[in-house]
Amino acid sequence: MNIDTITSFLENGQLQEAKAGYEMVLTAGSDEEKFLLAEELFRFGFLEETKELLNTLLQTYPDEGELLILLAETYLEMGDEETAMLTLDKVNGDDSEYPRALLLMADLYQMNGLFEVSEQKLLRAKQLLPEEEIIDFALGELYATQGRFSEAIVAYEKVIKIRQEVAGASLNQRLAEVYSASGEFEEALNYYQEALNDRLEINTLFGYAFTALQAGRNRTAIEKFEELKALDPEYHSLYLHLAQSYEREELLVEAFEAISAGIKQDEFNKDLYYYGGKIALKLAREEEAERLLREAIALDPGFTEGALVLNKLLIKQERYEDVLGLIEDTDLNEEDEPQLIWDSAVALQHLEQYSMALNKYQLAYTFFKENKEFLKDYGYFLIEEGKIAEAAEIFSMLVKLEPGNEEYRELIERLTEDY
Repeated sequence: MNIDTITSFLENGQLQEAKAGYEMVLTAGSDEEKFLLAEELFRFGFLEETKELLNTLLQTYPDEGELLILLAETYLEMGDEETAMLTLDKVNGDDSEYPRALLLMADLYQMNGLFEVSEQKLLRAKQLLPEEEIIDFALGELYATQGRFSEAIVAYEKVIKIRQEVAGASLNQRLAEVYSASGEFEEALNYYQEALNDRLEINTLFGYAFTALQAGRNRTAIEKFEELKALDPEYHSLYLHLAQSYEREELLVEAFEAISAGIKQDEFNKDLYYYGGKIALKLAREEEAERLLREAIALDPGFTEGALVLNKLLIKQERYEDVLGLIEDTDLNEEDEPQLIWDSAVALQHLEQYSMALNKYQLAYTFFKENKEFLKDYGYFLIEEGKIAEAAEIFSMLVKLEPGNEEYRELIERLTEDY
């Protein structure tokens, strides 16, 4: 039966007719027909039938590289990486298909994290085919995966001189990504623009906007993030960065609106609530800030950063019981975040629980003995508690940190006289 006829059966979903044709080719077809049908069956995903045809051919041509490579690809599609590798190892070094086998082996080793072996296979292929840009592209992909960005750039730039795409991948986008990752933002932006000129693609647009933000080109970042939002409002990653772009331009209302829009799209993202809370504080919307920060902590009861910002607000509002309640009612660990110990000390002091406050101050001192604000809090607390010698010692440390502070010098003199 003609291979084109079997292919038509497959395309039209006539599987019984296609199977009958396959059986005829398997038992009575020429070697060429078997190979051509194997290629078509592989394309349609009939892997067991592909394997059977190829194994039949390999009985006659056991060293044929093209057959071995297609069989290896079949095993890969079937999820049998080990047998695929064993099959590729059978390709002779003098076979014209050997470089292709090396590329497949390199890809397999890379998938399994064996980057050095993968590189060796690619470099061997490069020796055999020094002008083959596909190998340069593969090297670029490998180096980019490893974070070897300068080497990835060299490899990709060799390819882009010849072609703009490889297997649907844009070289302009690849170069934009590695230049951005290496911190060369302006160069990256040029390639992002070229990639977008070639094809408007939302991940590329996000990369352009994010790189513009990193480069300090906030207006460009805003423009591109807004363009992305219009194209795909469900692209959740854009909202936080859009808000950051607006904040850098001191457009706080717009930043808050971006966060609010992001929360509507991604209501379980604690970072959006946290950042929104901080923007609300800058807008003097303290009630809204508290609500957002509490939402962030509710999503992650161990979210220390959110608790620290909320505690700062609560202390400012003199809500000291709420400070202690926040720490007690969450998974926050004072041992992991010393600032919480300091916050507790301040709250306990104002609640007149002095012995417990002293304990917290002493514990916090281990972490903040060079922090001027802490030492000031601690020193005045010690004075209130009548611990004059200890207070004098703390203010002496402050004088070392601020030699020109006459207030502290005079205070030490008074404390010393009293003592």
